[in-house]
Amino acid sequence: MMKKVTFHHAGQTTSIIVHAGESILTAARQAGVILDSPCNGNGTCGKCKVKVSVLDEQTETVLACNTNVQNDVTVEIIERQDNGNLQIKHEGLASIVEIDGVINKKYIAETGRTNVYRNEQFIASEQGDTEQDSYGLAIDIGTTTLVVALIHLLTGQELAVAGALNPQSRLAQDVLSRIRYASNEQGLFEMNQLLIEELNQMIAQVTIEAGISTNYIYELVLSGNTCMLHLATNTNPVTLGKYPYTPVIRGGNALSASDLGFSLAGIAQAYLPPIISAYVGGDITSGILVSRLAKSEGTSLFIDIGTNGEIVLAANGKLVATSTAAGPAFEGMNISCGMRAAPGAVEGFDLTSEGESIVKSIADQAPVGICGSGLLDIVAAMVRRKIIGKNGKFNKNITGQLSTLLTDVNGKMVFFVAEGVFLSQPDVRQVQLAKGAIRGGIEALLDYQGLVAAEVDRVLIAGSFGYHLNPESLIEIGLLPEVFRGKIEFLGNTSKSGSQELLLNQTSRLESRKIVEDIAVLELATIDNFDRLFVKCLDFTMVS
Repeated sequence: MMKKVTFHHAGQTTSIIVHAGESILTAARQAGVILDSPCNGNGTCGKCKVKVSVLDEQTETVLACNTNVQNDVTVEIIERQDNGNLQIKHEGLASIVEIDGVINKKYIAETGRTNVYRNEQFIASEQGDTEQDSYGLAIDIGTTTLVVALIHLLTGQELAVAGALNPQSRLAQDVLSRIRYASNEQGLFEMNQLLIEELNQMIAQVTIEAGISTNYIYELVLSGNTCMLHLATNTNPVTLGKYPYTPVIRGGNALSASDLGFSLAGIAQAYLPPIISAYVGGDITSGILVSRLAKSEGTSLFIDIGTNGEIVLAANGKLVATSTAAGPAFEGMNISCGMRAAPGAVEGFDLTSEGESIVKSIADQAPVGICGSGLLDIVAAMVRRKIIGKNGKFNKNITGQLSTLLTDVNGKMVFFVAEGVFLSQPDVRQVQLAKGAIRGGIEALLDYQGLVAAEVDRVLIAGSFGYHLNPESLIEIGLLPEVFRGKIEFLGNTSKSGSQELLLNQTSRLESRKIVEDIAVLELATIDNFDRLFVKCLDFTMVS
């Protein structure tokens, strides 16, 4: 039996006929209505809430993924407050390099035209003197956010930059769920189209801001993790989810930008940084390059904290990398009041011994949710004040003013952060799992190299998310050991700054290939008793 589903979303109305028994989420996808579902319909994230009414009956708020269509129904999409005005960090550590890109232009006065060359090979002729009109794009394709920077290829100057949410996160939040979603032709098409359409809009934004024509954009560098680069190139990522986890593409090459769907001239090319492994991608290659990790003396630890936490240990230039399935908790997902870094998100938190909460929200707006940095601050404060024990459970025996912060919401004990904003026991568990995964990866790498934490000289935290973190909170929850105190540096978005270097310097492209050739990859699944190490790293009092 067929039923009609009518969606009201962003001022528009869309209707579709579906079989009775289909979920509202499935109906939305069939209708082309974008509905946040970062857990890919598993019913765990709680982000696909919609308002449903049948005929004139009272409206009911439900999860679209686990509510089936039994009658003709009207669905109102609840617009999340964190979908716009995201706080996206695009600056990152940059090295001074010689301008030596692959594009050269020469004006021929006799003909009144300018010849364009790529690696000394003629590729185009342009009317007039356009020698100075030479541009490229440094693009960071993050799991959560996107950054597009317009770069002048002759000077290296950044002319304009744009940031946005990666729209793929509405369908599936983390890397593993996106691999599953894109493992069939339709899922891959949806993921690819969402990404390319958003990037084209961002490219239009930066070119309009800088007042240039896209006809003069000749080079792009697409930096991202291995899954993101597969999706950007419309390559099925299914092999990344099955042993032996072999990437279909390896990077270190250029493709036609127009063939990938970019709204640019046919001569534009998109370069992919070399990929290290299935779960250590081109974004980490970019980070290693720009931080000069392979040339560093002593022992350095490079950590990109995110949904797929990548870690690289450098001991006098010898590199070993691994990746950990940290999950989406640090991005505010799978958290009851979690949200992305937008106005109203709690981004900082402290708790005095008297039980007074100090809450800092983005743009100083009334708190409406918790983003990643705030989440770690809150849990760190709860650990410090013994509101949770080493096993992460709420301490019901806490006394005094602190005890009033443990309150009841819908019959469940929660930690009060602000009016309407709280942290539940399952939320704390999500933080435990994420921090345990990254700490386990750090300990495994150190053991693999025969080192202990005290021998690490520098701890480099990369990524736009990592830039906003409080180092004290990272240590207090046990994500980083106590001996790292005073050694932590924040590098910012090295995926973007590394892609900019690859755009401007041919030697850097050769160097990035050498990095990938020489680096060793440690697969945590192959380590004996890693499960025991992981359980140990869940402990909130692990501060050695």
